[in-house]
Amino acid sequence: MNIVWELFVTFLKIGLLSIGGGYAIIPLIQEQVVEKNNWISEKMFTDIITISQMTPGPLAVNTSTFVGLQVGGMIGALAATVGCIFCGVIVSLALYKFFQTHQKSAYALEVLNGLKSASLGLIISAASTIILLALYGSSKSEIDFLSLNWIALLIFLTMLFIARKWKLNPIVIILISGIAGFVFYR
Repeated sequence: MNIVWELFVTFLKIGLLSIGGGYAIIPLIQEQVVEKNNWISEKMFTDIITISQMTPGPLAVNTSTFVGLQVGGMIGALAATVGCIFCGVIVSLALYKFFQTHQKSAYALEVLNGLKSASLGLIISAASTIILLALYGSSKSEIDFLSLNWIALLIFLTMLFIARKWKLNPIVIILISGIAGFVFYR
């Protein structure tokens, strides 16, 4: 199977299972592109997530585009992006029709409440993955205190304090963090 088709099929599955979207899908994308297919390294994945957060558009779509570009060039980016959004478009249209038809059903509202709860769990999982990658350089649960990246922790805590104390715009926080990262990791 050629790489463009593999990208399309992999991101089609990711798109189909991306309930919760955004940060909730990060662990699944990481599992597929880093661990299962070995297309990119964990460090590259972290960089792609960072870039995807800074560019306009949905995180999963941006990530699929960047991964596809790294693995299969422009055609790979197109295949991964189309694969990622295809199921979402079809499912969204079907759900719209279903909820228009059943908008007064108590059961339909309970299903939505269940999906909200599942999405929260997925978002918490993604947040822990991002924190582990930033502070330990790995998302594996076998971390030890000695491998903690103290500079990353210091930057994180400083930016958290600044964000809470002075309520700075998140873009300013990102810029300051980027400058600090450049200074300390150059």
